[in-house]
Amino acid sequence: MIAYISEKQLSISEFKTPFKADLLPDNRWVELASIVPWDTFAGLYISLMNTTQGRPGISPRIILGALIIKHKENLSDEKTIQAIQENIYTQFFVGLEGFQTDKIFDSSLFVTIRKRIGKAEFGLLNAKLVKSLSHKKDVQNNSKKTADKIDPPNKGKLQADATVADQYITFPTDATLLNSSRKKLDEMIDKVYYYHCK
Repeated sequence: MIAYISEKQLSISEFKTPFKADLLPDNRWVELASIVPWDTFAGLYISLMNTTQGRPGISPRIILGALIIKHKENLSDEKTIQAIQENIYTQFFVGLEGFQTDKIFDSSLFVTIRKRIGKAEFGLLNAKLVKSLSHKKDVQNNSKKTADKIDPPNKGKLQADATVADQYITFPTDATLLNSSRKKLDEMIDKVYYYHCK
């Protein structure tokens, strides 16, 4: 079961702040919150869940907002939760109704989220986010796309999560590691022989 509040139901003026302070409308998190297609993301996320069984889940806005903050700021799982806990603007971004000092969820949930979403779905969410951000920039720059214009071809893939990033590491049991060590040792022996034996 998942409870989700639509993006249209929370405005900057409704966010409850301490000390009667108002949020700045030109803050980067406030601006980004208005750009992200939350309802589309939530629909995609909810489609991966079982909505009829189990205890109520965390709002997709909170989950997806935390993932965006994590990747935008290049933070670890723990640092992401801490950044949201300490920053009033990130709390608005993830869709909380007001500032709170409690953690939004335990950082270990990120692992479950990554497994649940999977590479393909995460790539789709990432593509939709990039598309919505680039569309917003086009509108801001008064550059309108023509109806017959074709989108440029994909020039590769973006891997935005450390758990899916390729790692080119030579393992200790790899024979090429031993061979490269042998070559380096040969070079050192040649240098020592050249300087001390001639």
